[in-house]
Amino acid sequence: MKNDPDNYRRLVRRAALAASITATFLILAKLVAWISSGSASLLASLTDSLMDAAASLLNLLALRYATQPADAEHRFGHGKMESLAAMAQAMFIAGSSLLLILHGIDRLLHPSPLSEVGLAVAVMLFSTLATGLLLLYQGYVIRKTGSLAIKADALHYRSDLLMNCAVLLALGLTAWGIHLADALLAIGIGIYMAWSAKEIAQDAIQHLLDRELPATEQAKIIALAEAHPKVHGIHDLRTRQAGGTRFVQMHLELDDHLPLVDAHKIADEIEEDIRTVLENCDVIIHQDPISVVANNQSTKTDAAEASVSEPAEGDART
Repeated sequence: MKNDPDNYRRLVRRAALAASITATFLILAKLVAWISSGSASLLASLTDSLMDAAASLLNLLALRYATQPADAEHRFGHGKMESLAAMAQAMFIAGSSLLLILHGIDRLLHPSPLSEVGLAVAVMLFSTLATGLLLLYQGYVIRKTGSLAIKADALHYRSDLLMNCAVLLALGLTAWGIHLADALLAIGIGIYMAWSAKEIAQDAIQHLLDRELPATEQAKIIALAEAHPKVHGIHDLRTRQAGGTRFVQMHLELDDHLPLVDAHKIADEIEEDIRTVLENCDVIIHQDPISVVANNQSTKTDAAEASVSEPAEGDART
């Protein structure tokens, strides 16, 4: 639904709750399987699920705050809490990846045989199915909302899905007598998780630094504004996103003698067009007379030319 904060709030909270519940069930199942088998790669998966549960719970709490409506002290809303939650998830993932790598190295140096491989395989098949279903739902929510926090959550659940497949492979290879596979795959999973944490952190930092909206979305905004028959052009387009809300600011170039009522109506029409195409937009438009824009551009051009043609102080003395 376009421009429906209630729908955004409902979807992201449900996705965060689903992730927390799924992670809790997976922890219990993997804990039993690891105690029974002693697999290093299964411990890697269990550790990742523990991090998943902690991150998803943090995500759930952060999203409950981030999706609150704007108030007198937070006029732009609370959406940046999503980016902070994503940063926290990145730290969780980075920490768990380091633990996995260290444990894998220890298992390489001190190998030990596995037991109850059949139970471990059954648990990992269940984990793979549950994680896949969760990712399908998270993908649906991301397509509807574009939530950064849910994207971060989905990223480490995708790594969890890959990890489940790697654990199954490790268990199979170990059963065939390739005992180093368990430790090596644990180390490989840890490295992959560290790389995932880097991507999440970079995206979150850019949102906190008010990165511009993607070029494709900016192009849509410009095209919608310039398509209006009474608009001569636009300038000073500025965009950013906080949580599920996009913020758009621009200046419209209009006829000098256009009545204020008409100028206001044009701005309202363009705002509505933008909100129809881009979800959850907060649009602010300033109307500029076309002659003022032309004079400003002429002044800037003259100043630039004067700066280029003016001799340097040393040249003047010469």
